[in-house]
Amino acid sequence: MVVARTAGPIRSCDLSQGTNNVKYRALGYLSVSGERTLPIISCQDVVKTYVTGDIRVEALKGITLGIEKGEMVAVMGPSGCGKTTLLNCLSGIDDVTSGKVEIEGSELTEMDDNAKTRFRARRMGFIFQFYNLLPVLSAVENVELPLLISGKAPRSARNSALELLETVGLKDRAELRPASLSGGERQRVTIARALVNNPALVWADEPTGDLDKKTADEVVALMRKLNKENEQTFVIVTHDPEVGMKCDRIIHMRDGEIVNENGKVTTVCQDIIARG
Repeated sequence: MVVARTAGPIRSCDLSQGTNNVKYRALGYLSVSGERTLPIISCQDVVKTYVTGDIRVEALKGITLGIEKGEMVAVMGPSGCGKTTLLNCLSGIDDVTSGKVEIEGSELTEMDDNAKTRFRARRMGFIFQFYNLLPVLSAVENVELPLLISGKAPRSARNSALELLETVGLKDRAELRPASLSGGERQRVTIARALVNNPALVWADEPTGDLDKKTADEVVALMRKLNKENEQTFVIVTHDPEVGMKCDRIIHMRDGEIVNENGKVTTVCQDIIARG
C-alpha cells in the first residue's frame, strides 16, 4: 500500500467529503486509496510554556507531527530551539501546556503521572548523553535493573541483560562497573539498558555528544543496526550532521517550531551555525 506522509495524528473522517480528505491528509497519514494508517508517534497543536514569575517562555509553539513505526528520525536545530523539550513532551517526561500526544494510539496527555510512568517502562527506552548509569552497579546490573523493577525474576532478568550486552558487543565486560569502561562502552551499556524491555520506541538525547568521532560512528551504526533488525522506532536529538545523515529523515526545528519535517543536513547545519 502506498502511503502519503504528512504530519500529525489520525482521526476518523468521512472520506466521501473532499474537504475532510484534505484536512486529514494535513493531520496524519492517508493512503492513496483512502485507507488510514496510524503513526506510532503523533502530536497535534502541542504547546509548552514555561512560567517563572512574570516571565513566560513558549518553548514549543503548536507542534503537529507524525512519526512512523520503524523510522529512525533525527531532530536537529540551533541550541535552545526546543529539541529536548519536544522529546520530553512526546515521551511524557514533561507535561504539555496544551495539545495532544499519542503513542501507539494511547493518548499520553490524558494519563496521570503513574500511568505515564508504567507506559514508559513497558513501551519506551531512553539513551542519554551522559549515560545515567549507576556507578556502584556493574554493566549487567545496570542493564537488568529495569527488568527487576518491573517484577521480572532475577535469573530471567540476568539472562536478558547478558543477551543484550552480547548484542552490543560487551558480554566480556558485563561484570565491570562504569568507571572501568570507556565512554563508548558506557554508551553501549546505556543502549542495552534502553532495549532490555523490548520497547516499541527509543528516545536518544545527544547520544554521541560526549564521544569522539570514531566511537560516535560506532554507536550510531549500532543504533541503526538495532533499528533495522528489531523495527524499533528511534527519535534522536542531535547537533551532529553525520548522525542526521544516517537517519531516515531530519526534523528541522527553529524557535519552538518545526520548519521542515524532511530537512536537508546542509540546511540544518547552516541554521545551527548561524544561530548558535
